[in-house]
Amino acid sequence: MGYDIRTLRIAGAAVIAAASVAVFAGSASAQPAHARHAGGSGAPVFVQSDRVAGNTVVAYSRAADGSLDQQGVYATGGRGGKLDGAAVDDLASQGSLTYDKAHQQLYAVNAGSDTVTVFDVRGDRLIKRQVVSSGGNFPVSVAVHGGLVYVLNALDGGSVQGYVNVGGLLVKVPSWHRALGLDTATAPQFTHTPGQIGFTPDGGKLVVTTKAAGQSIEVFQVGLLGLSTRPVVTPAPDAVPFGFTFDAAGRLAVTEAGPNAVATYQVARDGRLTKLSEVATAQAATCWIVRDGATLYASNAGSASLTALHTGTAASPRVLGNTPTGAGTVDAAVSSDRAFLYVQTGATGGVDAFRVNADGSLTAAGSVTVPDATGGEGIVAL
Repeated sequence: MGYDIRTLRIAGAAVIAAASVAVFAGSASAQPAHARHAGGSGAPVFVQSDRVAGNTVVAYSRAADGSLDQQGVYATGGRGGKLDGAAVDDLASQGSLTYDKAHQQLYAVNAGSDTVTVFDVRGDRLIKRQVVSSGGNFPVSVAVHGGLVYVLNALDGGSVQGYVNVGGLLVKVPSWHRALGLDTATAPQFTHTPGQIGFTPDGGKLVVTTKAAGQSIEVFQVGLLGLSTRPVVTPAPDAVPFGFTFDAAGRLAVTEAGPNAVATYQVARDGRLTKLSEVATAQAATCWIVRDGATLYASNAGSASLTALHTGTAASPRVLGNTPTGAGTVDAAVSSDRAFLYVQTGATGGVDAFRVNADGSLTAAGSVTVPDATGGEGIVAL
């Protein structure tokens, strides 16, 4: 399917304008961050295998107690990938499987093929819609806001590539490509690649963590013409900034694999970051993080555990405790009704399910083994 440049410009401008309007309209009617969405049994959970011979997404339905029942296995049409040195986290990233709520689509990276697969989501069924070039080498993370989609590529110095979603198809915009210029060739490879890409809650900025390749957090401005030419770079010496999320107050919460900690930052209008706190997990390989209301959950691959941290109104999170998981705790997701947390255990290619209690503690709700998913990353819970 081809698009001439005039069509691309018109379609891109229309989608970007619509996305900008949606941001401002949505802010007035958005549900409070602490409110739970309606949910129930049957909601799907999708898990990416990252299988090198042929990547797949495995679909599960969720029972009322949070346990999972496999429903189908869907080929992405691309290959998974494995970074040198990786043991339980082949992509060494967060956000490799991303849900687009506005379009009811799922984006899966094919690191070994340098492509991204777009699936239409129909309950717990997936329909493959498109396979598109990632615009770089070894895609590892996808960010979406409104009609805008950006992909983070991990190798050849790292890069960011932008797209517009036009009628359910991703259209690559060549001018929305940014080379990161990182040293991604240093061994071990899996610690020297960028970790995640994601939008700020208002969609006005795009955040990239560089891990040991840059020891920094980079923030691009997002405008009608795409990304700013250069990012605002905040150094994080020896921190190895990996995964991130935003707390209920809009503060950036970043896992630091170097000191095994969670750091929080205030994001200024110009993209500058002010560090507010750094809280140690006292665990090993703290690399991934998700939020459920006022509670953050950090995955500790080396300790086989999840660390719960309460945010509230204080700038510095408070550690609530640690919950054991299967070996190789990696990427995690919280269900849309905020009742359950699901975390991948890369050593065996499993997923552990937990009920989220009112005080932020977790109660085990069963485990499943995902077909061909040892070392796999990428999970979405609806």
